[in-house]
Amino acid sequence: MAVTDIKSASEKLLAAEDSRTSISRITEEWSGLDLETAYKVQREVISARTAQGRKIIGTKLGLTSKAKQVRMGINSPLTAKLLDNYYLATDTPIPLAALIQPRIEPEIVFIMKQDLRGPNVTAAQALAAVESVHAGFEVIDSRFTDYSFALPDVVSDNASSAYFFMGNKGVSPADLDLTFEAVALSVNGKCVATATGAAVQGHPAEALALAANSLAAQGDYIRAGEIVLTGGLTDAIPVEAGVQISAEFTNLGSLFITAE
Repeated sequence: MAVTDIKSASEKLLAAEDSRTSISRITEEWSGLDLETAYKVQREVISARTAQGRKIIGTKLGLTSKAKQVRMGINSPLTAKLLDNYYLATDTPIPLAALIQPRIEPEIVFIMKQDLRGPNVTAAQALAAVESVHAGFEVIDSRFTDYSFALPDVVSDNASSAYFFMGNKGVSPADLDLTFEAVALSVNGKCVATATGAAVQGHPAEALALAANSLAAQGDYIRAGEIVLTGGLTDAIPVEAGVQISAEFTNLGSLFITAE
């Protein structure tokens, strides 16, 4: 399949996901794929999935850490869409057979009580629009071989979206200092990473505000009732069959996930 336009790029990504086969960078074939066009590819991918019956239930952020942004040459996180089939109950194992090269990362998750529309949204305004805060995990799965991509590639690929988990315990944002909300990530009982909410743009509400402002440039916004994944608190780690992965937060509770 030659990739020369938005339609052919989206079709290649959809085929890779459906067949669980990794592909080379789209930018290797289509040198004209810039960031603005990549978001158009992403919207085409999501449109194809909604035409199949999927529903958009929220927004996710990618590349929220300053270090990752510097490596990719950007100064703001990426945005992508959450579909209803991405959500897994916490007692559901990660279905590895449905994925190519899964990795997992702990996240702070928001459920919105109000619409949030950019531009010029501040972190304080963003946090005021949040109903509750939850512990979360995101399972990412790049369609690009060995997670090798340029910025327009990963945007087109809906920021490597696959699945996510969210804890049942919801806490009011007024009762938290999310800068210092800590998490310990463990595999089979052994701690492999720790972080705080400061890893996400200094504060997850800053990431939420940036998402609202970025979406405004695309003619979009964050809706009341939607779920927002604010970005990985630690580096994503590979997922293997039979492991138990846990994220233990200071105030948001703990999640225990298995894979098979």
